[in-house]
Amino acid sequence: MSPSEPTPADSADPVDITARLVHADFAAGAEHGAVHKPIHTSVQYGFARTADLVGTFQGTVKGTFNYARQGTPSTQSLEAKVTQLEAGLGTVSFATGMAAIAAVFMTLLRAGDHLIASRYVFGNTNSLLLTLQDLGVQVSMVDVTDAGQVAAAARGNTRMVFLETIANPGTQVPDLRAIGTLCAQHGWLYVVDNTVTSPALFQPKGVGAGLVINSLTKTIGGHGNALGGAVTDTGLFDWERYPNLFDAYRRGDARQWGLTQLRKKGLRDMGGTLSSDSAHRLATGAETLALRQAQTSATALALAHWFEQHPAVARVAYPMLASHPQYAWVTELFAGGSWLMSFELRDASRLESVLDRLQWVIRATGLADTRSLVIPVASTIFWEAGPAKRAEMGIADGLIRLSVGLESLATLQADWAQALS
Repeated sequence: MSPSEPTPADSADPVDITARLVHADFAAGAEHGAVHKPIHTSVQYGFARTADLVGTFQGTVKGTFNYARQGTPSTQSLEAKVTQLEAGLGTVSFATGMAAIAAVFMTLLRAGDHLIASRYVFGNTNSLLLTLQDLGVQVSMVDVTDAGQVAAAARGNTRMVFLETIANPGTQVPDLRAIGTLCAQHGWLYVVDNTVTSPALFQPKGVGAGLVINSLTKTIGGHGNALGGAVTDTGLFDWERYPNLFDAYRRGDARQWGLTQLRKKGLRDMGGTLSSDSAHRLATGAETLALRQAQTSATALALAHWFEQHPAVARVAYPMLASHPQYAWVTELFAGGSWLMSFELRDASRLESVLDRLQWVIRATGLADTRSLVIPVASTIFWEAGPAKRAEMGIADGLIRLSVGLESLATLQADWAQALS
């Protein structure tokens, strides 16, 4: 098994996610019978024969490592787990989630191509899309809750559609299935960022995604102690029809061509490499993924109902609320609402004083930690976007983003009650 070819998952496997994750390293034969893959810190990898060293560069020798920038045994082990979680063909890991997104755009799109993206993407992703336009990629940002807007944005040079399963911070949910059908009909590469839901709640492969992105820093790693990102190929996209692959990578199994280009260009050339230490932390964190998602989803839903009834709160956005605009297809597709919610204060002038009174919820920019985290949206993560863009995205001055952690519902509800009082 080569670094770019983790074992494909069996989507019909009846064994639960947690069991497969906690036993994965031991079952794969980790060194000395260890139940965790060790941390491989070596940058260099030697060869007994020069011919084998040459073969790793030319792609004729599989199952070896030649330089840690393109991966290590530790990152390979993590990639195999993510591949299994997403029922995919293979995964490439990156230093951060943004590095993973950037690798997809920068290695698979060229000047003159057209990308259709969600209007509601994460602030840093929005900034990256502006950079793409400066480099000659045409970008149309549309309301992906309406598949008709995606269809209307199509051009003859459209190559890719990119969206997030649950938008941060507004929690808008795209018409994932209908957009997947559109992409299949037109031959577009369908790229879905699954960070908020994670494969514990949703597998984008089921709606036709060709590539799935996860910020491993967040839900999969989940402990706020390591940065990482991943791109998983579901095996559904026909790379033989994609014009933007280099001839050097159009060899062997065509299903691997996209992953090869991502690894060669995104890691070898751009250097967005995940460290072995971070890979180990993320893989260990992933073992509790399903348990954490179940608890945070339940707590978040109960808290969202409570916020809806609070007189200081104008509106609440959480996918599993019946008041959510996309509630019908959310309940059809997702196994839970995850940890992300946002709500708007009736009096925006009270925002900072309310947040300053919180005792258990940490004022921080992160997401999907074991601890609950909160941030005022307009004045921080979307400040750079400007008032017009914020208005277009429905981000009011009094909007608060909350990432629900593992604290009990009673603890969080009491904390918010005294802060809002």
